Amino acid sequence: MPAPNNYILIVLDSCRYDSFTAARPKVMRKLGPLEKRWSWASWTAPSHYNLLMGLMPHSSPRNILATEYYQREFLKFNARLGLKNLDFKSFLPRMYLPVLLRKLGYRTRALVSLPVLNPATILNTGFDSWDLMERHNDMRAMLPKMTFSDDAPAFWLLNTGETHYPYALPGEPPGEWPKVSGVHGVFRHLDELIVGGKLPPTNRGTFSAAKLAALRGRQIEAVRYLDQVVEELFDLAPKNTYITITSDHGELFGEDGYFGHGPIQHEKVLEVPFLEGRLR
Repeated sequence: MPAPNNYILIVLDSCRYDSFTAARPKVMRKLGPLEKRWSWASWTAPSHYNLLMGLMPHSSPRNILATEYYQREFLKFNARLGLKNLDFKSFLPRMYLPVLLRKLGYRTRALVSLPVLNPATILNTGFDSWDLMERHNDMRAMLPKMTFSDDAPAFWLLNTGETHYPYALPGEPPGEWPKVSGVHGVFRHLDELIVGGKLPPTNRGTFSAAKLAALRGRQIEAVRYLDQVVEELFDLAPKNTYITITSDHGELFGEDGYFGHGPIQHEKVLEVPFLEGRLR
């Protein structure tokens, strides 16, 4: 019987679907077909909880019962892990992917970029290690921390922050990051407290159309940069590795008066990219 796959789940924080497509990443697209899917939540923490339950962003299917959809989605972990007998019941009673993976002999590890996902949160359940990165925007710094062994398959959760506000690449000095009044100062302390909302009339000048377009351009550029880092990850990971790339939620850049994510009900904050496949 073949050894189980290593499994890597990459979450491009806040990356909305059309920013991903505008970036035209070449390396990530090698994994498989790109899909537009829908996040279960518009905020980082609850979205990651869904992901770690094993519920990937959904396809909003018509004419199907929710229970049937769940069962079909959980069966996909057979392909992701290289197994044959997993089903919905396999996840019970904890309903938490890392717990299941540890039972299957996996080493479970997380490298996260956003402070709201810090190791003290309840999300850090069933993990052998959970590390908050020193910088919120440096996926490349994760790679030297990643190890794989012939003794046991590995599960890695990677939460990357380059695509999160202020959409800054690691070589860009903080003094050159865009500063949005009412957002940037709080971001330094705990980013997800300022995730977004309806722009008040007093802030409309701060959120000019040109500035919002420039911010979206920075997110697109971040995806292009991450495509290069993912290529390095492909070279690092063993061939028996299955990788899923998605986002926890999208982002608003002024559409209908909204900026950011979180307390927002809008399709653009739920549209996310989704693609996956096994390394060859």
